[in-house]
Amino acid sequence: MIIEETLRKPMLEAKYLNVENTDRYRPIIRLFYLQYEKLKYWMYQEEVYEELKEDPGFADYTMEQCHQDLTALAEWGNLLKIQDTKKVANIDEFKNRKLRYQLSEATVEIERMVIRVEKLYIESSSLEPTLLERIRINLGKAGQMPDEEIDIIYGWWNDLNNDFVRLNQNYQDYMRELNSIKAEEMMKTKEFLVFKDRLIEYLRNFVRSIQVHVTAIEQLLKGLDRQVIRELLDRIAEYECSIPRLDMEVPKEQIFDKVKGRWKSLTDWFAGDDERESEALRVFDVTNEIIRKITRYAARISEMSNSGSNRREEYYKIAVMFSKCRDINEAHRLAAMVFGMERPFHLKGLDERKTESINSGVFDEEPSVVTVMPRVRTYKDKAHRTDIVDHSREKEEMRLAAIQRLEDERKLLRSYIRDNRIDFKNLSGIEPHVRDVFLSWLSKALEQKDLRGKTQDGQKYYIENGDTKERCMLKSSDGVLEMPAYVIKFEE
Repeated sequence: MIIEETLRKPMLEAKYLNVENTDRYRPIIRLFYLQYEKLKYWMYQEEVYEELKEDPGFADYTMEQCHQDLTALAEWGNLLKIQDTKKVANIDEFKNRKLRYQLSEATVEIERMVIRVEKLYIESSSLEPTLLERIRINLGKAGQMPDEEIDIIYGWWNDLNNDFVRLNQNYQDYMRELNSIKAEEMMKTKEFLVFKDRLIEYLRNFVRSIQVHVTAIEQLLKGLDRQVIRELLDRIAEYECSIPRLDMEVPKEQIFDKVKGRWKSLTDWFAGDDERESEALRVFDVTNEIIRKITRYAARISEMSNSGSNRREEYYKIAVMFSKCRDINEAHRLAAMVFGMERPFHLKGLDERKTESINSGVFDEEPSVVTVMPRVRTYKDKAHRTDIVDHSREKEEMRLAAIQRLEDERKLLRSYIRDNRIDFKNLSGIEPHVRDVFLSWLSKALEQKDLRGKTQDGQKYYIENGDTKERCMLKSSDGVLEMPAYVIKFEE
């Protein structure tokens, strides 16, 4: 992720949402926004004051407070102010500076976001298969677009992007609701069984729509000429650059990157690339997993309900059996069979029986011996003293054998070095453990900036051709390794 400079700066335009006098700032911004929707962009201080005084909550509101609030909002960049010089009759009126105020562009977007958040629990998201159909139809027109006028191309591009954004956002919001804690708790209740079937059928219709349309869209994308699409995107970016903007000038590179990035997001969502699968397949898997989870919860609720009814029938049958007992002793025997003995005796031991005869009793078996340990924390087993055995001779033999083995390995490794060099291209038929040693030397040097390393014996070396593009095949008894044709050079 590349963190731009704009992400490090505070956003003062959103400050009015959470400050000390936000109960006055937010109604002022909402008033300006409502007037903005009515195409009334400019307002005077007196107009703002009169509108606010109509609300009972602003009964004690003064003109001085209104002036202070408008000034604060203008300092934060929420309002743009300009001096009205049309009705000035003398110098005093000009000095008093009769100002007009207008919402800034950033504040308009922030207020739109606030309104959407306020209606978040009223306007629920949904899965619209018609968006997939519209995207497929628009992509089918892509081959005809190069022959059309630029305004028709730009309208086609906006329709395609708007449908794609709505599809992606609506799906993400809907899946977020189904994976929320509130949904998990609701799926565990019996009331969930009422609309469980409708929810599953709704999700399955969306899955079927994905299967049908995504395959068609993927074929359309693969059939498009890349050169034609590149020229089409360039024309769209050039048209966006030609749109006059009064407040700021957007760099052409940024517009070109935005247009091409949107097209890449669209193709990756439906077709994917060589490195990863498409987002549509992941959507398919996630939706199926939601359906399976809903089915599991519904089955669990049904099992809990059925288990309760079955248990009641069993209790009823047992109660009838107890009612038919002749006396209390027979009832005790029945209780022992149904519920088990009240105070059973447990015998420990008899791990290995000498006979499998069913007629053999407990007293006929060999006794089991159990060693009882004291239940105190300070108890410890008695330590048994043993003599110290001299193993110096065995240690010396092991040391000499290890030295001899290391010396044999050194001789074997030196046998592959020619003119103080190891050329992996010329190595063939080496043993696996020798290959592993050479590769460990190679990895040590490649981890360093100067491509130098040192063996266990202290011998220094370096890689001659660290940037080689040549490949070679290193053959061993356990397989063939394809690798760059590096050359290790040992220093004198």
